[in-house]
This record gives sequence, C-alpha cells and structure tokens, in this order.
Amino acid sequence: MPPVNMQEIDLAKLPRGVKQTGWLDVAPRPDGSTWRLPFLYVTGAEQGPCLAVTAGVHGDEYEGMEAIPNVYLETEPQTLKGTLFMIPVCNVPAFETITRSSPIDGLNLARTFPGDGAGSITERIAHLIATQVLPEADFFIDLHSGGMALDVATLVGYIQDGAAYGAKSLAGAQAFGAPVLWGHPGPIPPGRTLSSAVELDVPCIYTEAAGGGLARPADVACFTRGVINVMKWLGMREGDPQPSTISHHLFGHADYDHPILSQSAGYYKPAVALLDDVQENQTLGITHDLFGEVIDEVRAPTDGVVVALRRLHRVRVGDGIALITRHHTG
Repeated sequence: MPPVNMQEIDLAKLPRGVKQTGWLDVAPRPDGSTWRLPFLYVTGAEQGPCLAVTAGVHGDEYEGMEAIPNVYLETEPQTLKGTLFMIPVCNVPAFETITRSSPIDGLNLARTFPGDGAGSITERIAHLIATQVLPEADFFIDLHSGGMALDVATLVGYIQDGAAYGAKSLAGAQAFGAPVLWGHPGPIPPGRTLSSAVELDVPCIYTEAAGGGLARPADVACFTRGVINVMKWLGMREGDPQPSTISHHLFGHADYDHPILSQSAGYYKPAVALLDDVQENQTLGITHDLFGEVIDEVRAPTDGVVVALRRLHRVRVGDGIALITRHHTG
C-alpha cells in the first residue's frame, strides 16, 4: 500500500489486519511544505497488546532507523495479535543535518518530553509522541546508540522500580536480549521518552550501541531481533524469544548529561576499552598537545565498569570522556 498522510493518529482506532506506512504532520515549514514524521504500523486481525517503537530521537543514531523497517518487513497482519506502531526517525530536522540536536531550535529531543503542542518544532515532536503514541502503548521501546561522539556498549536499559512497570521493564529487557543489561534506579530524570512513558505507567526499555555515524550489521540485527523478541514475549507473535547470552548485568544512573569531563584541550586517546573494570584513580585516557606531548590524564573518579567512551579524538575543556557504572548485585 502507498504511504498515507495523516494530520493525527489514534492507535486504538487503527483498522485491523492492515500493514501501512505513512507520514504524520507536525508543523509547517517556511517554504510551504510540512515537517512530518515517518511511521510504519502493522495491525493483526485479532486484538492484542500495542507495542510502540521509536528511533532517531537523535539525528545521528542510525541502528534503530535501520532496524525498524526490518521489523516491519518481517511482520505480517495474519501472524500478529495486537498493534505494532513504529517511528524510525523522530527528530527529522536533526536527521537532515546529521546532528544530535535540532538545527532549528537547538533543542535535544531526548530532553524535551512531554513537549508543547504550540511550541517549537522539537517541542511539537515530543508532544505528538507523548500524546498520540505513548498513551495507547502497552509497552514502549526507544532505540538509541552512541551517535557521532560516543562509543557505547551494545545494551538494553530498563527501570528498576518497585512499581508494576518496573518489573515489566526488566522482563521486557531480558526478552529483548542485548548482550549487556543495564538497570537504572528511579526516578527517571524529566524530559526523556522514558520519563513520559513512566508518567503514563507504560513499561519501557531503551537501547544503546556503538554509533559513530555507522550502523554496524551486528547491532542492527540485535535491535531487529530484540523488537521481535519483545513481540513474542508480549504474545503478539508466536514462538519464544531468542535472546543472546547476557555478558554483563549493570546497575546505576545513565547520566549522559554528566559524564566524566575533560579538563584540558588537545588530542585525546582512551587508555581503556568498553566494559573494562576500572579502579578509582585509574587512567581512562590521555590528552596530548599537537606536538605529541602529554598534557593531561583523565582518571576514574570511582571503581566501576566502563559503559561509554568518547570516540572523537579532538577534545575541548568540558567535553565528555566516559561513563562508569557498576555491576548489578541484586
């Protein structure tokens, strides 16, 4: 079926037994065209759970953008119960400029939820997802990766909370099946897709992967398989989830806004690798001047596990260098 164009969407009223792509209007552009979000959905002939999946909340994260069409191609109405609704590129302005945040208003969509329907383009995108997609979801997956600047372990993150959505978040993350499982204590900081989902009592998970301006085939396959695994776990598709072996179960806040920061500027080289266990005061990386002389060493502020590292060698004062978390002990 050819793509359709819609002013708004009601997931609860989508026709049954349909496989459809389309565009969802967000806001006008100055040239008379419209900012629109692409969507793909499949509805089974039978009623069942609604799974919402997003990607491209940051414009330079490609793994989820590639995985979502794969899931769509592998899902048919006659073998599905319920509704699968997916947006492969949420931050279309940032996607067009290969940037993390929007070039239009400078906002980070991942910090803007639940948005504002009368606000700037990023606020309107957040508001659309928060009001038209998340309220109807029985489970929500947000596919992220490291983007251009960060190298992140391929992982699925969940919320560890005593509420019902916390237990279902963990179970969904286990079903998804990334090699690294990362639990986060609540409350989730505001502005996130997941914080909006939690406010609606929607259980949710998210992913990370290497990024770097590429979509590694192994990560795309992991995300594709992961979404299908969650559908099987929810009873939307027949069969049992087929997750990969979990190599690490981690726990701690995923505070990408407050990583370990560089205190100098120059040419940076990491001295550790992803998922290395490090000790307090251990050297994480070294900054050289342009003549090759060492001008600074970045050291670990605490014991832990390296879950993300700076990918770019050029470093300025205040640039993020690494994220450290700890092993799960529960």
